[in-house]
Parts: sequence; C-alpha cells; structure tokens
Amino acid sequence: MPEPQDPRILVGLETSDDAGVYLLGDDCALVQTLDFFSPLTDDPYLFGQIAAANSLSDVYAMGGKPLTALNIACYAPCVPLPLMGEVLRGGADKAAEAGVVILGGHTVENADMKYGLAVTGTVNPKKIVKNSGARAGDSIILTKPLGTGIITTAYKAELADDTHLQAALNSMAELNKTAAEVFSAYTVHGGTDVTGFGLLGHAVEVARASKVELVLTADAIPLLPGTLDYAAMGLIPAGAYRNAEYFGSSVSIDPAIPEALVDALYDPQTSGGLFFTLPPAEAARALAALRQAGVPAAIVGRCEAGAAGRVRGERREVRGER
Repeated sequence: MPEPQDPRILVGLETSDDAGVYLLGDDCALVQTLDFFSPLTDDPYLFGQIAAANSLSDVYAMGGKPLTALNIACYAPCVPLPLMGEVLRGGADKAAEAGVVILGGHTVENADMKYGLAVTGTVNPKKIVKNSGARAGDSIILTKPLGTGIITTAYKAELADDTHLQAALNSMAELNKTAAEVFSAYTVHGGTDVTGFGLLGHAVEVARASKVELVLTADAIPLLPGTLDYAAMGLIPAGAYRNAEYFGSSVSIDPAIPEALVDALYDPQTSGGLFFTLPPAEAARALAALRQAGVPAAIVGRCEAGAAGRVRGERREVRGER
C-alpha cells in the first residue's frame, strides 16, 4: 500500500500504531481505526460485546476518545437472522457503554460470520499516545491479564474450566475506557494495547519505534486463571507460534522462566489491556489510581537505553538470589 503524503497526517503507517490520526485544528485531531474477527464464543450477544470492545480499544490506546462507529459484519447465510441481531445488539450495547453512537454500517454475505466496528474519535494533538514515545527510564503498566488466546484454545478443545472461560470472556468484554480516563491525568510517554501480536510482539513494536530496550519482569505480569495450566498442556494457539517466529529474534528470555509462561507472553490477545509507559513516580501514582478504579493493572517492566529495539524477559529477583 502506498504511504499517504499529507502534512495533516499525525500518525500514519510508519510505526504500525493502533490507529491513524489526522489533524483538524490546533487542539483537535481525528482518530480512526477498524477491526473485526470471527466468533470466539457461542454466545452471540457476548461476541458482539467483545468485538466492539476490541475495536474501541485502539482509540483508547492512542489517548483518544471514541465518538462514533460503523458496524462491519460478514453474514453467513446459514446463521439465523435473530442470532445475527444478537451480535449487533451486543455491539450496540457495548458502544453505548462507551458513550459511542453507532451511525450505521455495512453487511456482506460470507461463508463465515465476522463482526467489528470502524471507529472515529478525537484526541488532543499534544497528547497522542504513540508506540514511538517510550523513553529510557519509564516504567511500564499493563491493565489487563494475559491468556485469552490460550483459554479460548482450551475451550475449543473442550478442556477449559467454565470459570476460567468466563473470566477470559469477561476480561475481553471489558472496555479500556476507565483505564484510559485514569491515564489521562498522568504523563504517558508511549504505548499501545495488547492484541494479536501478544505481549512480547507489541513490546517489540514499542521498543523498535521508540529506539529503547524494554525489560519485562515475567513474574509481575498478570495472567488469567488457568493460563499456565493450559499452556503446559500444549493448548497454544497457532498465532502464538507465529508471534514467536516473527518477533523472537528481537527477544531475549531468561532460561529460568518456565516455557508455559513464555508461551503466555506470546499468546495473541483479543481485546487486551493498555500497555503504557510513564515516568516511575507517575507510574506508581497511576497504578494506585487504576486499582482504586477497579482496573487490574500491574507494573510489568521498564524501558532502558540499552539494546534499542529489543525486549528482554527477566525474573523478579528473589531474596537470597544474586
């Protein structure tokens, strides 16, 4: 695809950011994104909610506020119309929760059902969160636990515990709205949200774009219940292996970190959390505010000036170790 040339483009294709940003005026820019995918639950209403939350997340990840959306749906002829209606209702309810108006959309006939949103929002041009903005010395906050890909793979194999599956579905359906609102009061230098490339893949993108080294503390990274057990059973989605193959040359992992945990760090996420970098003092205050607001956030690492463009996974130091 040719790279567009326009001085009003503030964020384009160059650093694989989450959304495009187009300048409207001194204090306002448009944020635009689109995402859709196939069902990952048999509950059509919940699938609609998850797909909408996932689409809206990219605007939150840019520091923006989503305003309007358009449905994009692939309709399988074998699917009863009321079921497709439940998908759309789920998306509409989640958009309403975010304060977003769905103005319409487009549906095409397709062998497989797919659903998502094209989202438009606004952002202050001076407060855009880019994956190229991380700075050496920053702390890194992650706002949702990992493991959605592994748990849904276990579900497809009919091996997932119902409580584990429900926790994963609830996490995916949760908007990043509250987290974004909390972060807006602090100095966020850079970041992204964690989706299909997994935590390590998106971390590599931030490291490359920001020209810093990211150091992730594996033991500090929150995981959904059951994630490590299913990973140890080999219930790993194919996307995790593709992520490891594509990004692995830029990643160094402490050999003491269990293989199941490494798999979880490459696990492709649906509607994952925000992955933002802030000065350490502000990160501590932001973390406290996030947790007070009910966001299960954690400080999961730091940025260093070392090997630019690389990610290093390390263990948390245990007392008595050297």
